[in-house]
Amino acid sequence: MKGSRLFLCLLSISCCLNLMPTVGNKIFHFGPCRVSMSVTEIRSGFTAIKANIQARDPIRTLSILSHPHSLHKVKLLDRCCITHQLFNFYVDKVFKHCRTEDSFVNRKISSIANSFLSVKRKLGQCQEQNKCLCGQESAEKFKQILANYEGLNVTSAAIKSLGELDILLDWMEKS
Repeated sequence: MKGSRLFLCLLSISCCLNLMPTVGNKIFHFGPCRVSMSVTEIRSGFTAIKANIQARDPIRTLSILSHPHSLHKVKLLDRCCITHQLFNFYVDKVFKHCRTEDSFVNRKISSIANSFLSVKRKLGQCQEQNKCLCGQESAEKFKQILANYEGLNVTSAAIKSLGELDILLDWMEKS
């Protein structure tokens, strides 16, 4: 009897610990998906390299993520889908092509990329479980982001997208 109570108590504690975000993490709600991540850590890494990255951006008149195709108007139900697409976009396209001769910058990019990869996996699992579907509006917004990206050469597009990471982080925090 005592053994089963102890087991039940340990199981309860374990479940509670697994549901709690780790120190510095925040729970984000993207439609039906809840994802724990440390935006503070990502922002810190980005802030350390932002000036360096943005100085490498040769085209300052074009934006890949911002107005008029702003993320801020995405409907609540579409946030799961478009957030997953954006994390896929950053992991599969942006981070793969952001290399510099500066090892400090490369380490920060790698750290941010690893954080994004972790969130991408969590969002993918949630999206599969909840059958998140993109609505027409969010599909169009993402299509425009891809068109903006693909309109530039790969390296310039990746640097520009990384330089706009704060736009994505601001959107996530305001959601």
